[in-house]
Amino acid sequence: MSIEPGLVDLRTELAEKPGAVLEEVATRYGVSTRDVLEALPKDCSFVVGGNHFPAVMSDVTDWGDLVFLVHTKDIIAEFKGPVPPGRFSAGYYNLIGSPLGGHIKAENCTAIYFVSRPFMKLESCSIWFMNQSGEAMFKIFVGRNPDRSLKEDQVRRFHALAAGLS
Repeated sequence: MSIEPGLVDLRTELAEKPGAVLEEVATRYGVSTRDVLEALPKDCSFVVGGNHFPAVMSDVTDWGDLVFLVHTKDIIAEFKGPVPPGRFSAGYYNLIGSPLGGHIKAENCTAIYFVSRPFMKLESCSIWFMNQSGEAMFKIFVGRNPDRSLKEDQVRRFHALAAGLS
């Protein structure tokens, strides 16, 4: 099986620039963000089906302060704090909390990626909730200590959750 020339270039770029903003890479190559996630080195990401949405969301609610991020072409919005619990009602997964609240169309989540890679010259661990178009609905990042290191207890929870879903 041969690999398309563009995908070879994409994989090369990701290897040479491991901290690249994946959405920007997707735009440059004219592919979906999911295509870029799939092109990451295999030790950087692990994917499960979107049917695991309730389990993942339930688990992260007691991890402590995380970063909840929505990245579109127009805005990168971040919330730093605990992810509140949620419940399903009226076709949405409703986050029950403050200051982070909202309504997520969970049925649109087709895949969940656990991504561990460098970003902004620091290691990062994040969970990407992907829609049918191959774009991120939102991401949840493991929190950082005052010295900018990752919170080790959350890193353990991140890996344990991914392993438990495999």
